[in-house]
Amino acid sequence: MGRHAVVLGLIGYYLLGQLMRFPVLAGAVAGLVLGGVAQADPVVYTWTGYGGFGPKTAGSTRCPSYKMTVNVTVDGDSVKGVFQQEGRDERNFETTLGKDGAFKTTAVVGNGGIMDVTGTIKDGENTVLLDGYCRFDAKLAKR
Repeated sequence: MGRHAVVLGLIGYYLLGQLMRFPVLAGAVAGLVLGGVAQADPVVYTWTGYGGFGPKTAGSTRCPSYKMTVNVTVDGDSVKGVFQQEGRDERNFETTLGKDGAFKTTAVVGNGGIMDVTGTIKDGENTVLLDGYCRFDAKLAKR
């Protein structure tokens, strides 16, 4: 009886251990599936500065007196920007960040004009260039 009791006890212990393992494993898998993947918070960049001249600004002499504020929010590969020249309406743009960290789009400005928007968001190089009636070369800083 002693030997059989020991064998039966070991078998029972093994089976009990197997049964206990499944709820723990199932809970861990459910936590991973239901918890989702952690996502980084959006990063906001900003710049305030003055305009300059470029190929598209021929004829405009006031660009250096135009003060512009640019805010860019990057959330994954989504890029959303808002810019406002002092004393003018707020304008915006949306685009997708390329794998190389570059983006390109256009934004509508006053009187149906178009502003070309290009930029780069990557380590050490966070820039936006607004190029239209004036040229605003923004070196962005994290907010």
